[in-house]
Amino acid sequence: MGLKYVVKKTVFGFDKTKTPKYVARPLLAGTVNYPALCDQVTKVGMAPRGIVKMVTDGLIDAIRWNLENHLSVKLGDFGTFRPAFGCKSQENEKDVNAESLRHRKIIFTPGAYFKDMLSDVSIQKFEIPKTDETGGGEGGGEDDRPVIE
Repeated sequence: MGLKYVVKKTVFGFDKTKTPKYVARPLLAGTVNYPALCDQVTKVGMAPRGIVKMVTDGLIDAIRWNLENHLSVKLGDFGTFRPAFGCKSQENEKDVNAESLRHRKIIFTPGAYFKDMLSDVSIQKFEIPKTDETGGGEGGGEDDRPVIE
């Protein structure tokens, strides 16, 4: 199985001319919600759904606690979570404070299992048929994706 991409027209905010450009974006067919994911794990791992949900909820709580306590969390071949934020640069050291922080986020770095998958998978262009609705070849927007429940 290979990954597919679509070509999207984009205007970059940093481009002062606001000239449209074309970029490749991964084709995302939808989103798997948490209950559906627990059901999939139940079928693959042969553990009762309640146990899968209990363990996953416990894992999420443990990850959160560790991130709040300044620890990165490594989950073997799955990957590593770590807290991060951006900061506006300041002229003076004393001007760097909590107010200069922005873009708080959690960074996930995939582990070997996912990195290997990405390096081994083929990538192909996905052509979206031109219709009045899609406007031709630009579809695949996030709002158009179904949620798998």
